[in-house]
Amino acid sequence: MELVEAIILSVLAASTPLLIAATGELVTERSGVLNLGVEGMMIVGAACGFGGAWLTGSIFIGALFGIIAGALMSLIFALMALGLAVNQVATGLALTILGIGLSGLIGAGFVGERITPAAHLHIPGLTDIPLIGRVLFGEDAFVYFSIALIIGVWWFLYRTRAGLILRACGDNHVSAHALGYPVLRIRTFAVMFGGACAGLAGAYLPLAYTPFFIPGMTAGRGWIALALVVFASWRPGRLVIGAYLFGAVTILQLHAQGWGVGIPSQFMSALPYLATVIVLVLLSRARTGGSTAPAALGTVFVPDR
Repeated sequence: MELVEAIILSVLAASTPLLIAATGELVTERSGVLNLGVEGMMIVGAACGFGGAWLTGSIFIGALFGIIAGALMSLIFALMALGLAVNQVATGLALTILGIGLSGLIGAGFVGERITPAAHLHIPGLTDIPLIGRVLFGEDAFVYFSIALIIGVWWFLYRTRAGLILRACGDNHVSAHALGYPVLRIRTFAVMFGGACAGLAGAYLPLAYTPFFIPGMTAGRGWIALALVVFASWRPGRLVIGAYLFGAVTILQLHAQGWGVGIPSQFMSALPYLATVIVLVLLSRARTGGSTAPAALGTVFVPDR
């Protein structure tokens, strides 16, 4: 029972940054913008988040620093891809490269430092219930926020007029513009939301997952978050399943190494990314009714008037 509980808790912790980052990217892509810079925004959020928490002693301020850092990074992307109509794929890749270098510069003075990680909820009587107590009533605030975030995004996209307008911009920006909606402004806000989520997801790593900062600590999680959006067919409900599935793959390969499974550790470490590639290939072959992606995803929009 204790082993099962430990594995479930580890899966939740590993899945949380994936879920937060993928939720933000889902909103971005629903607006018609493809931002491949999630990895860069995450690592900058990790560096700024840890720096803010280390300097102030507050996990909340550290998380706020991560959110702001991710949003500012996304504004660079918005300026290039939306303001100057530069190719979105190239801009996103450049943003990732910039983020990796910038995070090394920001975090250079924090390498080797440690902080007290985010506190976990404890409700007497409930948290002590075997197996489910710590899972439901013993997590940190980031885990509960990730669930609230995905529910809020689902409600926004499918139950509000603003969400309908955002999806319209992603499906047909020309028609949305003809109806009088400010497509570029809507997309800019969506990109900033995605950047803020990526920054928070990156900040979660040094603030709660591992209480220290090292360069490159995101370890490709931004790319997995991008794949999760495709895996979920751009639907929030499926995103939860995908995030916890990929989190489980990440944790189980670590436990398999600890159990002494006779498979090279290098292969086990590559397993989550191999699973990402396999899932994307299977999804592309399974779609017989056409793509489920927003019709205008990645398409440059330049309003005439």
